[in-house]
Amino acid sequence: MGQKFRQPQIHKTLVTKLIGMALGMFVFGFLLVPLYDIFCDITGIGGKFDTQAAVVTVQTPTDDRTITVEFVASLNEYAPWEFRPSTTSIQVRPGEMYDTTFYARNLTDREITGQAVPSIAPGQAVKYFKKTECFCFTSQQFTARESRDMPLQFVVDPDLPRHIDRLTLSYTFFVAKQVANN
Repeated sequence: MGQKFRQPQIHKTLVTKLIGMALGMFVFGFLLVPLYDIFCDITGIGGKFDTQAAVVTVQTPTDDRTITVEFVASLNEYAPWEFRPSTTSIQVRPGEMYDTTFYARNLTDREITGQAVPSIAPGQAVKYFKKTECFCFTSQQFTARESRDMPLQFVVDPDLPRHIDRLTLSYTFFVAKQVANN
């Protein structure tokens, strides 16, 4: 007879635990994105960096090393663009300003706007790669079949750890919006 009175208490405890777990998972789901961003900032994983122009003080290089900067361009499989770097890599000296371009061409018969999203590898080098001018800072509007070279100006900070001798700057070009023909 003692068993019958204990069972409802066990059910209440189990239900309370299950509700607590469900609420915990719900809260964790909302915190996942900010926690991921914090984790990436701390570890440098993900290669994400600001798409804002850096204020850079160009210094006379005191560093005798050279860094290879590779440029990569990619599109999603349905992107109506031709997109590529003007050069695939350059040798740079930390502290010096460099200029290059990426070529883009609208392959459609309508106006279209694109946005480039940058990424750099290795991730720990993100804070040492400073862009002062970049087509990725704003959306790029193209008329039908228009093509252009889009500028990139950057400097590699002399404080870049010495064991890093190669950086890869990658851009993915997306359709930001399509402009209606008038």
